[in-house]
Amino acid sequence: MVTDLIQLDRVFAALSDPTRRSTLVRLTRGPAFVGELAAPHRLSPAGFSKHLKVLQDAGLVEKELDGRRHRCKLRPAGLRAAAKWLGLYERFWSDALDGLEQFLKPGSAGATDE
Repeated sequence: MVTDLIQLDRVFAALSDPTRRSTLVRLTRGPAFVGELAAPHRLSPAGFSKHLKVLQDAGLVEKELDGRRHRCKLRPAGLRAAAKWLGLYERFWSDALDGLEQFLKPGSAGATDE
């Protein structure tokens, strides 16, 4: 359980940064070399590598050696824990919004006729 929570924290921390999110979006189109992923960002190679390390530690990206270059690919399974956790709140919000809708319907006790 504690390990799951630590992994969940890593995923949300990885997703909190726009550079890392845009890297994940790029990887949805297929694997890419590190240089290709770093190109749109104004970061040093070492700076971008730190972002990749965070994504790898979160289980969102896999990096493998291809000749002399590193190729990265998306690991969508890494997002499952976050999706599952967010899903717990989906019913809460759905029920709350359904209740608000009923409250605001014309003719209900909470509706005002102006």
